[in-house]
Amino acid sequence: MKKKLVSCLISFTLFSSLSTPLLAKAQENTEDIKGSLVIAGGGIGTSNHEIYEKFLSLAGGKEKAKVGIIPAASTTLQSSKKFKEDLVKYGANSDSIKILPVSNHDFSDTETDESTWKSQVNDKKLSSTIKGLTAVWFVGGDQTKIVDSLRQNNGSDSEALKAIWDIYRKGAVIGGTSAGAAIMSDVMITGGDSLGALKDSLENKENKHVSKNQRSQKEYEPLSIQKGLGFFQHGIIDQHMDERARLGRLAGAAYTSERDKEKNFAYGVDEDTAMVVNNKDQKIEVVGRSGVAVLDMSKAELVSKQKARSVLENIKVSYLSPGDQIDYHLKSFEFPKDKVETKGFEYYSFNALPATGVFTPYGRLKAYLSYSLVDNESMKSAKSYVYDSKGSGYEIAFQKDNDTNGYWRYTDGQKDDYSIVNVKMDITPKTFKFQPDRKTSLTYKKPTFSSSESPAYDSIKGNLLIAGGALGSSNSSVYNKFINLAGGKQAKIGIVPAASTKFDSSNQFKSDLIKYGVKAENIEILPISNHDFKGTSENESTWKTNMNSDKLAQKVKGLTGIWFVGGDQTLITGSLRNENGSDSKVLQAIWHTYKNGAVLGGTSAGAAIMSNTMLAGGDSYGALSYGFTNTYDDMNQQEGGPAYLEKGLGFFQYGLVDQHFDNKARLGRLIATAYEKGNKNQLSYGIDEDTAMVVNNKEKQIEVVGRGGITLVDLAKVQANDKFPSDYKNILISCITPGDKVNLTTKEIVINPAKTSTRKNEYYSEKVGPNTGLFSPHGVLRKFLAYDLVDNAQSKEIKSYAFNQNKGFELTFRKSAESNGYWAYTDGQKDDYSIVKVALDIKPIDVDIR
Repeated sequence: MKKKLVSCLISFTLFSSLSTPLLAKAQENTEDIKGSLVIAGGGIGTSNHEIYEKFLSLAGGKEKAKVGIIPAASTTLQSSKKFKEDLVKYGANSDSIKILPVSNHDFSDTETDESTWKSQVNDKKLSSTIKGLTAVWFVGGDQTKIVDSLRQNNGSDSEALKAIWDIYRKGAVIGGTSAGAAIMSDVMITGGDSLGALKDSLENKENKHVSKNQRSQKEYEPLSIQKGLGFFQHGIIDQHMDERARLGRLAGAAYTSERDKEKNFAYGVDEDTAMVVNNKDQKIEVVGRSGVAVLDMSKAELVSKQKARSVLENIKVSYLSPGDQIDYHLKSFEFPKDKVETKGFEYYSFNALPATGVFTPYGRLKAYLSYSLVDNESMKSAKSYVYDSKGSGYEIAFQKDNDTNGYWRYTDGQKDDYSIVNVKMDITPKTFKFQPDRKTSLTYKKPTFSSSESPAYDSIKGNLLIAGGALGSSNSSVYNKFINLAGGKQAKIGIVPAASTKFDSSNQFKSDLIKYGVKAENIEILPISNHDFKGTSENESTWKTNMNSDKLAQKVKGLTGIWFVGGDQTLITGSLRNENGSDSKVLQAIWHTYKNGAVLGGTSAGAAIMSNTMLAGGDSYGALSYGFTNTYDDMNQQEGGPAYLEKGLGFFQYGLVDQHFDNKARLGRLIATAYEKGNKNQLSYGIDEDTAMVVNNKEKQIEVVGRGGITLVDLAKVQANDKFPSDYKNILISCITPGDKVNLTTKEIVINPAKTSTRKNEYYSEKVGPNTGLFSPHGVLRKFLAYDLVDNAQSKEIKSYAFNQNKGFELTFRKSAESNGYWAYTDGQKDDYSIVKVALDIKPIDVDIR
């Protein structure tokens, strides 16, 4: 089944001597290295052409590359064979790629005993083979197996390792992913999580003499390190940074074990991302789909506070994106010229909540620092937390400093691409106590919004494609689906720009359609708006009268597809409804076109308008705490506060729709709205970014298309305390991914048959703590439920918290009698989970932090 990273549990003592052989430098003379490194954070997708093509380019090009794959980290040869297949797909010669016989253990998917390979690492034949290579790649798994396979029992380098160093010095590229990245630095992190590492670094009491069996019963894992292979001599490297929330672990390791922290950064590489090291230029380039966290520990210090508790202060956190460069000698950063500074030009101005768990908007580190702090003029500091179920943990305070800055641009269509430099981070020990809230001081207001039901049409021939926002231009599955539903490349498509304040998104979508084969003359940006657009000579606010134009209505009736761009959903409804609330002639024409076979699509705001009750503002904490508001404060309200509802356009007849679901953590607001205004016999649907829900009205079925998932909320069995708002039991949560389908009337979930059930076949068996914020692994809801609950034999329930100051909510996710998980690999060897009918209880609490 799935390949799991097996951690070596060698405990590391904070005050042990750092000059011991364990951490002695692997190679002292590294100035003459002509080769390069490609250090990937794990989870590389087969479709990640940037990393594969960079690796092959550095290996001499597709035709000349001679690659050796070292399988030692894995328990099977599957990942090595898959990497070879991927290289061939990208143009490499199959005969020039060899899986090298380097391992200290047998592989489970072969008939031969590969444990005998350990004795061959000093053979001249193997060394000769390596010396003829232009590249070496280390697959993922357990990093200690790589080191043990290439080093002799006395710790010296084997002939095979010497040969790798020889070709590296002469110009070869050395690459690796996951465990294959961990071995790159001299100090190799072999185990631990952020909470365990911080306990080691700041307290150093609990974990020094804990047996392996005792550790397996803990909710966190202590930091463990070992001597790596040292190909990268300029700081510690960690991997799976974002997915496993390892910033605290990297900070702890760098503070306690890095001798040259005044000269070196520490690096945390995200999944599906690589840092490419050019030794000649002493620079690192970020390549791939996410980012690289960079820690400057040169001024970090452990300061004793009252009650003998120590605070780790003055860490500087930066986060680099693809295309950015790092000069590791000068400890400086370089950014593409098309990125603009955010300092003094912040786009956002909202009061960001602390990052407390899976209900936190922008709940992963890079996104949180970008939206909630660096590009937010209202925020000077922000906080997150990490703690165990007993309440023992830490407060992580992020603060803007004099040298803090952000850099922004669009990437892959209209996705925000941020780089962040020099955010100050302090880590303080705290204790947390949660108790039931017996007498809330929060003022919860029920919605006064009333929306007459849109007429139900049983004979709708058209379909819907409802995208959750941040749709990438490269997301071929979504674009091709929309085009096919519109009639193929002969489709006639109208784009409604009304939600935006500029034409950029409409022009971008038009160019994307052309790229995917639609004729330019068959695509028109429709003159539909109730406001002026920036950057044009025309006053588009005059278009408001167009909503009742017979000519425009007739044109709309001739379209086979209509697309609503993102922005502010209230601007769409305001551009298509008359002041008395009735449908304009153009809206009637859209309905006519839809009923007769056209596809209607939209992203972000263009998704929100699809249901009859439209969610237009608020966040999860605000909706659960304060309920609903009748006032709307433009775009800022989309970032937080009580929920705001308006009447949508009602094209989707089967429940509520919400969008930006994963990135803005909107489960709480969808639950509150569905309970107050929804039909409890229907599901409610939360659509992730870069993902679409495709609605087939004829078959009364939806399917998932794209790169994320859809969260399903079922309130059919919910129990609520009407005397105490937002006190719920038995909410059923399901999460489905591409290839899964749902019947809109029976609510039956049909899972992609390629996936296997996890029930009674759980891969993991670990005790897990609560999800608490930016330092908790698997921060996105679907992954939290997958790894920590449905695919974990030890877990019957898991918790997360949402709070601000002293008030909040305890979220308990439970395995129900109907719960199940389904798993498969997707895009290479990424885990793809679906989750069915996990029960959720929400309980108001008082919070005490000391």
